[in-house]
Amino acid sequence: MKTADLLVSCLEAEGVDYVFGLPGEELEDLLFALADSPVDFVPVRHEQGAAFMADVHGRLTGDAGVCLSTLGPGATNLLTGVADAHLDKSPLVAITGQGGRERLHQESHQLIDVVDMFGPITKWNTRLDDPDVVHESVRKAFKLAEYEKPGATHLELPEDVAAAESSATVIEPTDRHVHRPAPDPESVAEAAAVLGAVDRPLILAGNGAVRSRASEQLRTFVDETAIPVVATYMGKGAVSDRDDHSLLTLDSGSGEVDRVIERADAVLTVGYDVAEHDPESWNPDGDKRVVHLDSEPAEVYEHYVPDVEMVCDVAAGIEALCDVSLDPVETDWYVDLRTDLVESVTDHPDEGDPFTVADTLPILREAMADHDVLLSDVGSHKMAIAQSYPTYEPNTCLISNGLATMGIAVPGAVAADVALSGGDGVSGEDDTQPDGEGGDVSEPPNVVAATGDGGFLMNAAELETAQRLDCSFTVVLFVDDDYGLISEKQEEHRGSSTGTRLGNPDFVRFAESFGVEARRPETWAEVRTAIDEAVGSEDLSLVEVRIER
Repeated sequence: MKTADLLVSCLEAEGVDYVFGLPGEELEDLLFALADSPVDFVPVRHEQGAAFMADVHGRLTGDAGVCLSTLGPGATNLLTGVADAHLDKSPLVAITGQGGRERLHQESHQLIDVVDMFGPITKWNTRLDDPDVVHESVRKAFKLAEYEKPGATHLELPEDVAAAESSATVIEPTDRHVHRPAPDPESVAEAAAVLGAVDRPLILAGNGAVRSRASEQLRTFVDETAIPVVATYMGKGAVSDRDDHSLLTLDSGSGEVDRVIERADAVLTVGYDVAEHDPESWNPDGDKRVVHLDSEPAEVYEHYVPDVEMVCDVAAGIEALCDVSLDPVETDWYVDLRTDLVESVTDHPDEGDPFTVADTLPILREAMADHDVLLSDVGSHKMAIAQSYPTYEPNTCLISNGLATMGIAVPGAVAADVALSGGDGVSGEDDTQPDGEGGDVSEPPNVVAATGDGGFLMNAAELETAQRLDCSFTVVLFVDDDYGLISEKQEEHRGSSTGTRLGNPDFVRFAESFGVEARRPETWAEVRTAIDEAVGSEDLSLVEVRIER
């Protein structure tokens, strides 16, 4: 068969349902191979959007999302989304076309060294120079992308290779997810000794607690030990914020979490990467005892020097600690702060109060079921969501944190809507969601993209993609005509801001031009009605909330 047909057969074997991308001349054989395949090619409006879609698909399902571009500008446009997936540990396979091998040795139209360019932002990448190694390369790309810790991989396909004949056959995956080992008894005993010797231990739940599907085990451990839990931005939902032991998220704007961390004398980190949140902020003097539980050894950092490192499968490590039967800790050192935290994130605004992101979040939270999915773009609203949006299930509040890139929310919502309505499931393990207090989980989750005006317009054209795919998510658009987070930082440092002001279109008419139902509420009562109706609707919708600064 043609190499392009072989590559597509390999994608089928990997269980790929969608390839997000843009067409290009060098991709002709591959595109026609996809057209004859059950794998759906989804044309998007910008390659960055395609990479964000693959990124979010991978993060939600645990299976690598796939994005596709041509050479040159197509490949450079993919970079931001691929880097975001890589730094957020989301499995992704990027495929780029390339000119024929006969012109790769000389200056040529649109020619850049794409493989070299993708090197720093992937776990592995290669050019497919030989038709008879494509089957091995595709299998390796998916295996490495999905292997803990997951990330991005890249394959470059020259057009003459795509058109060439290959005698290779598909390598069927035998185990899609290679499992990490169980913890060694000595490290379990040492970790238990540290936690049992202190009075005020604290659990820090990171990205790995969610990504490795260890939420059930962590919740059991918390129930048995009464140790409080604080999450990183990407660990939200590992333990339900409805749980009395949850202290919500690090870096809470109200300051209560800082007070808890100051009181804690030991920290058990679960699936935590130092890139998620600088350890200096919660261990400034380096005097807290630390137990590191993760699939890889701890990063070397003066503010993060663990007493014990449990390097193993995260869920298995927690189960091993459960088996030790640690005595429950006293809760009086944090229970008052838990009460203050809950009050700070559930208070509703008075009717005459100005519109703010923080005051909108309790309304949005009440409109969304436990298993509904919120995707946050990057900006000042991200900080409010990370700190003040209670999250009750894992992978239901998605935040770009490693790269922290603007523009992810709308294309990410496209991918989330497609994946979840197709039955992939937020957990990546079955077709249903955990049955909590948040409503009927037999229905696909509602999806909400929360974004600012800056991030929205970076990839707003993907609303057309969403309409074409019959998506039904809601965009909550916070508008302040400013790159607000940068303004806030500048004003904090300098007393004024510069270079941050924006001009904007009429967002309601803009959305309506795509066939999107759009509203601009003028009162808090109208905000509640607009959000309730939009989230529960089966239509694509947008609610503009104009923030007063």
